[in-house]
Amino acid sequence: MDFSNRLKNLPNQFFAALAQKVSDATRQGRDIINLGQGNPDQPTPPHIVKALQEAAEDPKTHKYSPFKATPELKQAAADFYKREYDVDIDPHTEVAILFGAKIGLVELPLALMNEGDVMLLPDPGYPDYLSGVSLADVTYETMPLSEENLFLPEYGLLTDEQKTRAKLMYLNYPNNPTGATASIEFFKETVSLAKTSNIGIVHDFAYGAIGFDDEKPVSFLQADGAKEVGIELYTLSKTYNMAGWRVGFAVGNAKMIEAINLLQDHLFVSIFPAVQEAAVTALTSSQSCVDKQVALYESRRNVLVTECERIGWNIKAPTGSFFAWLPVPEGYTSEGFSDLLFEKADVAVAAGNGFGEHGEGYIRVGLLVDEERLRVAVRRIESLGIFS
Repeated sequence: MDFSNRLKNLPNQFFAALAQKVSDATRQGRDIINLGQGNPDQPTPPHIVKALQEAAEDPKTHKYSPFKATPELKQAAADFYKREYDVDIDPHTEVAILFGAKIGLVELPLALMNEGDVMLLPDPGYPDYLSGVSLADVTYETMPLSEENLFLPEYGLLTDEQKTRAKLMYLNYPNNPTGATASIEFFKETVSLAKTSNIGIVHDFAYGAIGFDDEKPVSFLQADGAKEVGIELYTLSKTYNMAGWRVGFAVGNAKMIEAINLLQDHLFVSIFPAVQEAAVTALTSSQSCVDKQVALYESRRNVLVTECERIGWNIKAPTGSFFAWLPVPEGYTSEGFSDLLFEKADVAVAAGNGFGEHGEGYIRVGLLVDEERLRVAVRRIESLGIFS
């Protein structure tokens, strides 16, 4: 048996290759400081783990879940949005429960687009957006994100043809990989464009809880008219350190939510009910664990910025997410500089060009090791003599 053309045409899995490279070096006995990962390093809060344990002991959770998930979890998602963003969500028609946000991002082109339709994707952007493009056999155009424009797309640069042909647009703030955040004014502009050009908006809000300097990240759905044109995807992976649990949700436009639910009816029988009960606990109980987590990332960010400035590496502090987007020194490409750090300093980072053409000239660093390891990583880079 041979692979289908659909599988053969999938893009290379950028993060899997990076993880394998680090794993191979670690097995060789090298002390790799892995700043290239996007995997939260802290445990899931104990009250959520306890909720799972108790739910898993209840025989009723051993049966199939309802196809579209439990009413309790959908209600919890709606209540979460009302409490956190003052956005009204109908739990019956405006919520789709996901096996993590990634699967929703990959499913959406399959659910909403036809062969040859056009998507608008940010560049740089999360590489797995391209998986949905490939599986659905659609095409895409990129929207460059530049430092000069605060890593926001400039809608004035879109051609009339792009605006006419595009069926879906993906956005992501706080942003992976740049760590940039968006304002409500930007999202209002997005809604206006979507209505004028009949483009569906998908906002990847994976890092929605993580904003710095006392600035809470803005939800796309807080913009007037947002539910008329789009949806937002939220994951518990980053907010509650539940990456391995694989649970998230989409909220917003009822027709887009219906499309996700219909597709998933043919793929899944939803998430293990005990995980759903634990997710309800996460969303509805005290959010002090989230505040503590954000403070931890902000402290790490500050250490990274201070250390980089100390060695003469001029970087801009991210305003959200748990990533920093650092310019490579003059004379290096993103990949060349990443390879140098890996081979000569035992520091793994993600090369910016892995996130798209406009990621060239940067590397992505994760704030997912403790502060001392961040200091050691910068000292190792300092020892290369590049910034002296």
